[in-house]
Amino acid sequence: MSIPKRIFLGTSRNISVRFPRTHTWLKRAVLYVRGPQPSEDIPPLQPLLNKKYNIHNRHVSLSAETALIKLTRPMTSPWLFAILAAAYIIGFAFFSRAQSFLTPPDSFIGCTSTYWLAQDKCGLDGQNCGPFVTEDPFNFRCPAQCDNVILQNPRTVGDEEIAFVPLIVGGGDANHTYRGDSFICAAAIQAGVIPRSTGGCGSLQLIGNFTDFSPTTGHGLSSIGFSSVFPSSFRFLGSTPLSHCEDLRDDALAFNILITCALFLVLRPRPLVLFWSLVCIGFWHVVLFSQPMGPPPKLDVAFGTFLPALFIAYGFWRLAFRFVLPEFLSKAPIESCVLYLSGYWVGVLYNLTIDKIPISRLLASDISKRPGGLAAFIIVLIIVVILVINQVRVIRKTGWLPYYAMWYIFGGLVIMVLALLPDLQLRLHHYIIPMALIPGTAWPTRLSAIYQGLLLGMFLNGGAAFGFDSILQTPDELRQDAPIGSVLPIFLTNSTTFDSAIPWNNQTIFWASPPDGWDGFSLLVDDVQRYVGVAMNYSLAALQEGIPHFFRLALTSNGQSGDFTKAATLWPNGTWVEPLPGPS
Repeated sequence: MSIPKRIFLGTSRNISVRFPRTHTWLKRAVLYVRGPQPSEDIPPLQPLLNKKYNIHNRHVSLSAETALIKLTRPMTSPWLFAILAAAYIIGFAFFSRAQSFLTPPDSFIGCTSTYWLAQDKCGLDGQNCGPFVTEDPFNFRCPAQCDNVILQNPRTVGDEEIAFVPLIVGGGDANHTYRGDSFICAAAIQAGVIPRSTGGCGSLQLIGNFTDFSPTTGHGLSSIGFSSVFPSSFRFLGSTPLSHCEDLRDDALAFNILITCALFLVLRPRPLVLFWSLVCIGFWHVVLFSQPMGPPPKLDVAFGTFLPALFIAYGFWRLAFRFVLPEFLSKAPIESCVLYLSGYWVGVLYNLTIDKIPISRLLASDISKRPGGLAAFIIVLIIVVILVINQVRVIRKTGWLPYYAMWYIFGGLVIMVLALLPDLQLRLHHYIIPMALIPGTAWPTRLSAIYQGLLLGMFLNGGAAFGFDSILQTPDELRQDAPIGSVLPIFLTNSTTFDSAIPWNNQTIFWASPPDGWDGFSLLVDDVQRYVGVAMNYSLAALQEGIPHFFRLALTSNGQSGDFTKAATLWPNGTWVEPLPGPS
């Protein structure tokens, strides 16, 4: 008997004597993980459309799969596939040209494009975001579905905070005037300038100062109001000189769905060729149509991501797809088409399907803030656990569970170590999840086929739309424009000390001196930085009377601002409302 085995048996006996219940539990766990002896094979696939059924004592025989295979056999020639593939590439290129390259590049804007930046990023009096008035109109083109692009962190407008909706301020007056920090494309959809489903072109005019932005609702979008004055505002014009403005992503989606269905049902190339076709079609559909990195698509960045995506996809083939896809494609093309493509297109269109679940960034802060986030997380977790348990059951029957358990435990330990690294946060981007789960789908079952299609689509969407971001990111990268958690300054002016009897021009507001580590202040008045420096007071002489004003204050250190307070409000009747606790 070898020494390691003797040590193991000795340790087992000691545990069985000292901890009999633990030993029994461990023994059962080991026997369960080992699986049945001898191990079982997955039964051969029996196509659902090639079976005989007894219905009301009548024998009904289906042979749809066999009939399709015989009927389409002449179409499976490799030469025909090569010719049609070349035709597809040329046609897809013209499709992409009509989508993105017939409109002037400088007219393209993104769904979050705006004239004004958050907090004090526009500088003192907004000088970094000028000009505020232009004589020549700006002609723009928006992509489709910009009404789905929302604020991921709360944004303060006056004394209101909004989040998880498009940022639209104003538009309710007779001339449809919007505040300069409104998302231009979302505002254009609300105003009826462009349709949400196809995007489009429009023209706008910057008109500078405007007071009292009225809220409104239109075309499924609601804006908020702002009752004070703001230096940047715009209005849409009735016409635009731009052409070729329609977003063709829906047409491209229908076209590519038909092509992928034809691959499964008619052309039926070799499984490896079909797999690479799905990889390429999904990747470039995301890059050029459904979720381009920037308008127009950044082809240089896309090609830089494409090669590593192909390398990872080959790993998917070797680890899982080669054991499942050939089995389905050879026996049941109709079934394989339904199983694979139903999940595949859901994953490729991740931004319109799975991303709508309010846990998109898988961050605790997001889940707790978004309405329904915790409930959605629990439901998704339960579903995932059930699916994983079922897949573990399949793997165990075949005797492979010890091998896969070893690798997944090792991967879990690596993830745990990464999560504990200082000054970094673990971020499981949605392209990483398929890389972890696809190896566990290497058994020819119908659920494995669905999983593989869904996970492949998710991987392609993540890589094509965002690139391969690091699994570890700094808190600043994840926080984006959310509060940093710094100490907040204190207003000395409050509802008790503010004397409304003093004339407006002589009024001054005060705040406390900065704590250690801070050297000054940044003051937002009506969401515009109006003061930055070391003084601890601000005169109201320059402010317009008769309208409300909103004050938010932040500490500064070496020119960098900390978190701003929530808004203190001064109403026209002289009432001072103190800010609520917490940052804005």
